[in-house]
Amino acid sequence: MLKQLYFIVIILFVSCSSGGGDDINPPVEPEVITPSNLVLTVSLVGADNNNPNGDGSGLIQCTATATNAVKFGFKFGSDAEVEDADGIIEHTFTTKGTNKYLVTVFAYSSTGQNISTFKNIDVYVNESSGPQLIWSDEFNDDGAVSTSKWFAETVPPNNGGWWNEEVQHYTDRLENAFISDGTLKIVAKKENYTFQSSTKEYTSARLITKDKFDFTYGKVDVRAKLPASQGTWPAIWLLGSNIDSVGWPICGEIDIMEQTGANKNKILGTCHWSANGNNASYGLESDISNASSEFHVYSMEWTETYIKIFLDEVEYYEIALNNDLPFNKDFFLILNVAMGGTLGGTIDSGFTEDTMEIDYIRVYQ
Repeated sequence: MLKQLYFIVIILFVSCSSGGGDDINPPVEPEVITPSNLVLTVSLVGADNNNPNGDGSGLIQCTATATNAVKFGFKFGSDAEVEDADGIIEHTFTTKGTNKYLVTVFAYSSTGQNISTFKNIDVYVNESSGPQLIWSDEFNDDGAVSTSKWFAETVPPNNGGWWNEEVQHYTDRLENAFISDGTLKIVAKKENYTFQSSTKEYTSARLITKDKFDFTYGKVDVRAKLPASQGTWPAIWLLGSNIDSVGWPICGEIDIMEQTGANKNKILGTCHWSANGNNASYGLESDISNASSEFHVYSMEWTETYIKIFLDEVEYYEIALNNDLPFNKDFFLILNVAMGGTLGGTIDSGFTEDTMEIDYIRVYQ
């Protein structure tokens, strides 16, 4: 009897010990990360002692930093929150006169926690009837371009290559596109580079605003200095935002500036569209003696009835628009430097690298 009782007690003890394992090793709760040290800086473009509320453009520049933040969200007045990865963003207010606005920023951690802070600002918007700035990039913050404004295209659309017989790979590396000393540098390089099992001898960058900023009608100003090397093909241009559904040239193309690879003292302004399924175009050229050593302003005015292209505010191109042409809908901006190809031509055998430098790009309506 005693032996049987002893046996039962042992069994019960072992059973209780094995059943209590969850209490000894409880589940590990996921770590909760909360951002901290959130700082918001708001600068009014053109603000000085005489114009404390800005220069009348309505443009502000915001920078947010926080410990343990992986992204930020900005609210300007009552507008919807705008997500931004690097905490650097610009916004343009358009209500004329001097108005008070609340700028709020949210810092988000990798586990979804957030903190916020805000600033109250007074912003002056010029009451003149002229065009108002609706979008810009001043390229004032060193490093990579703003991902809220630009996307670096890298995937070649034409069987491993780009159109027009270009011979470069476009990359999203800092070596090919970066901001320093107040300007954007798009750098074309001679180097073997492999992407998607395709090796090419040159790299460069192609930056677009598609799905980030698309617009219909307005004025575009771009202050730029162009590369000097034979074979480089820089361009400042636009494509119709419906290109993915209708293709090129049905979507339409507006070239504000293209520099030829062989003659660096010549720039082109051109529009492309489809006529009976073929590429139709109208282009004109302008001579320029120091495009590679000096900055110049390349501009476009686009309305319902015409597109005009300017060099340093001097018009040299105009095309009349009608309903048969695809220039009455949204377009997006593109900045790139191609190598070789139909307009780049023969590349200098001694080429190592060259740069298109952009001081600013501004869009008005």
